[in-house]
Amino acid sequence: MKIDHFLQYLIPKDKKFYLLLEKASGNLLIISHSLVEMVNATSPERRRELIKEIEHLEHIGDEISHEIFHELNATFITPFDREDIHALTSAIDDVVDYTHGSAKRMELYKIEVITNDLIQLAVLIEKCAEELHKAIHELRNMRNVSKIKEACIRINSIENHADDIFDNSIARLFESETNAVEIIKIKEILSSLETATDKAEDAANILESIIVKSS
Repeated sequence: MKIDHFLQYLIPKDKKFYLLLEKASGNLLIISHSLVEMVNATSPERRRELIKEIEHLEHIGDEISHEIFHELNATFITPFDREDIHALTSAIDDVVDYTHGSAKRMELYKIEVITNDLIQLAVLIEKCAEELHKAIHELRNMRNVSKIKEACIRINSIENHADDIFDNSIARLFESETNAVEIIKIKEILSSLETATDKAEDAANILESIIVKSS
């Protein structure tokens, strides 16, 4: 092997991983926008279109994750711990999966009335996605560590807000709904939406771990 080829092999593929992680968080951002539009859609046809779009974006997210995992296996040196890259990728993918799962359940369970609580949780997922995308973009040079920390703090706050909405919504559901089947349907959707914010908080915790290790 020529020495220049050997050195090229040893050079970290920083740009590759940063681009792929930004691609993953960017896809999450798009899918969260679609979810918010879906829960606010008044036309059943438009809602179905957006659910199909969300499903398509979920497949794209899977492809991006597989590409990152492939690069991890093929790359000798990574810009930061490969375990953190794997965990961050998985956390982002989890948010995408639960976002998609929430939309899919609304379709499968034939939910016609989207409550304000469902809309609020969808908006909080979108806010988490926005903060994650900002933070991941700042990983490139670590010059603005404070921006990453601030984004992570905001995600933690958003997740706490999502917990409150979920708890209060479940309490109201048990008080006002007498149909056990409807209770199960709505509870599952609320739980899936709230779990998406939990997974976003997991991603934020991983980002904070990366910062600590890099300091």
